[in-house]
Amino acid sequence: LRLVAVLKAVLEGEKAAVLKRDRHLPLSFHRRQEELKFSLGLQRLQHRVRDIQALREQPAGEGPGRDGSRRGSPAAGAAPQELPTLILEAVKELEAAKQQVLKRIQIWKRQQQLAGNGALFEENLAPLQKRCESLVEVYFQLHQQVMAASTELGAELLPRLLERFNEVLSSLVKR
Repeated sequence: LRLVAVLKAVLEGEKAAVLKRDRHLPLSFHRRQEELKFSLGLQRLQHRVRDIQALREQPAGEGPGRDGSRRGSPAAGAAPQELPTLILEAVKELEAAKQQVLKRIQIWKRQQQLAGNGALFEENLAPLQKRCESLVEVYFQLHQQVMAASTELGAELLPRLLERFNEVLSSLVKR
């Protein structure tokens, strides 16, 4: 951990030096950084969906291993009360990923408008389409897990979750 902390400090120092020298980073750097943030968020969301599925499929009497250690995913050995919390965290991450996609769509629209004035415009929609498709794929996996866990979620939480799901999908489709 010390090595990681030292390397992180060195890299932050180098980044600060580059920013100080150039005053700004190239647009490709920011775009790549944004792509990495989105990919990381999507991977974290997929991991949460797998945790929810593992928690749902776990037999009721199964808990931590005989030696007291947990096996498998972080959800292994979790109490049933943790399922709603895990689902709510996953929905928050889904909404955050949706915001990233919508922000990217807005940037693309603005670049398209500026292209009318002669600015350079990258017409390739493949990365944006890939983002939307990956997000919708995870959306449907999470929605499926929520519907399968509807009895554990209760009559109060389920309608709120379904409303949030509908908002996510409708905003993606509309924009």
